[in-house]
Amino acid sequence: MTKTRYIWLKNPDNLTGSQQLRLSELEQLNLKINRAYLLKEAFRGCWDYRRPAWAKRYLDKWFRWATHSRLEPMRDFAWMLRRHEEDLMNYFRSPISNGTVEGLNNKAKVTFA
Repeated sequence: MTKTRYIWLKNPDNLTGSQQLRLSELEQLNLKINRAYLLKEAFRGCWDYRRPAWAKRYLDKWFRWATHSRLEPMRDFAWMLRRHEEDLMNYFRSPISNGTVEGLNNKAKVTFA
């Protein structure tokens, strides 16, 4: 498991050839970290939906998988999403992010610091 942190955290599309090979070897070991990785990657799939009802259906399935994963951090994350479900669904109703504002704030902080 040493030196594999970034393999688990990186977007699979951005892995180098050797990292992809290492990841496939690690996945065959069927470790808890692999279950967490699969849950993480499955959660990324929810952002592909454009309709709130479809996204909700997907998140409900993901929630069931996460809460039955026997991984305490994933269960906690799933329940946190459930508590904020209405706010999360608002993104699918109006997909606006505050990334631009955060970027401008950061530039202002760097400029005036």
